[in-house]
Amino acid sequence: MPFLAILRHDIRTLAGTWLVRLWLFATVLLTVVIVMSNWERFQTAPLIASLLVPYLVFPWFLVVMVLGISPVSGSRAEGLADGLLSRPVTRYEYLLATWSARVLVVLGVYLALMVPTICLVSRWERPVPEDSVTLYGLCGALGVVGLVLTFQVSLAFLLGTLLRRAVVTMVVLLFLWYPVNGILNGFQVEEFSPLSLSQALPTLLRQPWNEPEEEDRSQDVTKEEMEEAAQAMNQAIGSIGMLFGGTSGPAGAQGDAQQFLSGFSGTEPPQRAREPAPFFDREGYEDFSLSRVTLAYGGLTVLAVGLSIVWFCRRDL
Repeated sequence: MPFLAILRHDIRTLAGTWLVRLWLFATVLLTVVIVMSNWERFQTAPLIASLLVPYLVFPWFLVVMVLGISPVSGSRAEGLADGLLSRPVTRYEYLLATWSARVLVVLGVYLALMVPTICLVSRWERPVPEDSVTLYGLCGALGVVGLVLTFQVSLAFLLGTLLRRAVVTMVVLLFLWYPVNGILNGFQVEEFSPLSLSQALPTLLRQPWNEPEEEDRSQDVTKEEMEEAAQAMNQAIGSIGMLFGGTSGPAGAQGDAQQFLSGFSGTEPPQRAREPAPFFDREGYEDFSLSRVTLAYGGLTVLAVGLSIVWFCRRDL
């Protein structure tokens, strides 16, 4: 069957290239560095998300795009024309076979390393607080990142088919991918921005298969009352601090007290350190939906592959 023959040939060719070999070696090295440097710092969900971020944002995006560009761009177009004329293979069979080969190679490298590493991180006892990572969240995170990688291959495949020049296609991808992701990340649209998706990964990793049942109304009212009381307490403390020329809020009141006591001891008050906002602990992803993200990236992937086939079949080689 021509499809399987082309698929096996492309997989063997790609697996033997230096690009894939260097990518595999660099992936292993970066994974070891991330795990060893954060073994005693991160909980399970942020650590696993840190391992997946390079596949979504940088640097493996570049390798995936280069692998997806090459099928019908550059010098391969002339050889492809001779192959289609001398063998009983249709254009869409060739395109689907080459696209499938690149997707299988990318997913093979990704899963061959991430599955055992995630199993080690999630099962091994580490000196960090326990994290509520679920099996559903692990499978969902692995599947979503694999779907994004498939979309990246498909996007490069589409532009490579349209432009035919590998260098021009890579430049266009770089100038489109990161600015668009930055804009979408500002709106926290994880359905279309891999950067926002990477920040939502800890939320996905902690999601159970079934959502917990709603608590009793009485418990909700009690919780709300406690939160309102805590806010009133903070406002009262801030008001007292403002009366004495300090800053508002509990942190400001604590700093004013330290400054007041330092006047008697003759020492300088400690400086208030500003902690940087964590990359993963961003609010706004509590309503994360795995099905919504899957439909978005899956639909974009099908659209990119479909447009590549339509454009290639309607255009002369």
